[in-house]
Amino acid sequence: MAERKHDFSQGKVWRQIMAQAVPLTIAEIVHLLYNVVDRIYIGHLPAADSMALTGVGLVFPIVSLIAAFTSLFGTGGAPLFAIARGAKQEERAGRIQGNVFVLLIYCSVVLMAVCYLFKRPILYLFGASDASYPYADAYLAIYLIGTPFTMLATGMNGFINAQGFPQIGMLTTALGAALNLVLDPLFIFAMHMGVQGAALATIISQAASCAVVLLFLFGKKAILPLRRTDMGIRLPLVREIMALGVVGFIMKGTNSVVQVACNATLQHFGGDLYVGVMTVVNSVRDMLYLPVSGITSGAQPVLGYNYGAGEYQRVRQGVRFMTVIATLYTTAVWLLVLAVPRFFVSIFSPDESLLAAGQDALKIYFFGFFFMAFQTSGQATFQSLGDAKHAIFFSLFRKVIIVTPLTLLLPRMGMGVNGVFAAEPISNLVGGMACFLTMLLTAYRKLGQAQNQGKIPV
Repeated sequence: MAERKHDFSQGKVWRQIMAQAVPLTIAEIVHLLYNVVDRIYIGHLPAADSMALTGVGLVFPIVSLIAAFTSLFGTGGAPLFAIARGAKQEERAGRIQGNVFVLLIYCSVVLMAVCYLFKRPILYLFGASDASYPYADAYLAIYLIGTPFTMLATGMNGFINAQGFPQIGMLTTALGAALNLVLDPLFIFAMHMGVQGAALATIISQAASCAVVLLFLFGKKAILPLRRTDMGIRLPLVREIMALGVVGFIMKGTNSVVQVACNATLQHFGGDLYVGVMTVVNSVRDMLYLPVSGITSGAQPVLGYNYGAGEYQRVRQGVRFMTVIATLYTTAVWLLVLAVPRFFVSIFSPDESLLAAGQDALKIYFFGFFFMAFQTSGQATFQSLGDAKHAIFFSLFRKVIIVTPLTLLLPRMGMGVNGVFAAEPISNLVGGMACFLTMLLTAYRKLGQAQNQGKIPV
């Protein structure tokens, strides 16, 4: 009964995607509260001006790096798990899940140790000044303790969704976020812990989410529960997981590279104020991008399952639906940011100097934001079908080949700090269209040909 209920090859594709996407979007929104609520409270600390917010912004590249390694295993394993389920290969699916669990544990311990050892030089490399370093150091020293909780909660949650339980996936993050909302003001203001209180509230909340994820996956309600017999590391399987997961790793890892380039360049051309502005811009983008992430995350297990089941026409229907919804939404977001930029900046800080600089930065950064939908849809399609080669290339193409060089060059070509913010829309246009058109001409076309001929697409 449970297997039939969560069979993505049955019913209308768009309904299957939305059934996954809605709770996943809610879960993403709730998960984002971990960091966004921290930034909002920190931005309103008395007597700290915008410096505390700037300091926490310097930690973003490290947070992105942790997220990148989580994706290396989590987003590498979950699509393979979905494909194996669709092909009725339950033993293989169980082994994929067990190997990802062990890899996340090992990696989290190593990352935590390395970041502690090189914390000070890393933060100065990422754009810290003597004024902002104490805030960054105070936050990071506590935040790193929660690395295993963060990686397991996020990395293993994808397997709950891939088994057709997005509501459970939503609840796992909802619990942690609700706890964070309660603990943040208690630790930051009532107990006068400042940025350290924000970090402590975050790791306690992440630990709660992690506990719920593991209780479900080890429990009887899971279609394919975690089993100790599946946790023995199998190198061929690890290579498969990492070959596909490197897509997510590069996407999030290159975020870290871009953030470092942005912070260092902004520190040089604009000082601590503009590092704080970038913190706000990143926060607004994270909030407004969530529904796109939700729809593509919801589509991936549906696309992967139908691909594994040989239902290629349903895969094409899913790609079309995902792209149209994402494009319409990102167009609306662009218009909204143009209309009320001050409102979005004011959420994070009342500092008038930051408000003035942040409005102009937002308008530039979000220009033509709908092109990002094409990048995301193309990437999600390639990853859902196990096409790591194309997914990796276009991740590198947008962030490493376009954004990072432009971030370093445009300010030095007379644009100053505006050049840093202009690099993003240029990359969305060039990288987004290149990724989407390639997907249409390769994977999407081959799926149609395979459906007509009854063959497996190459």
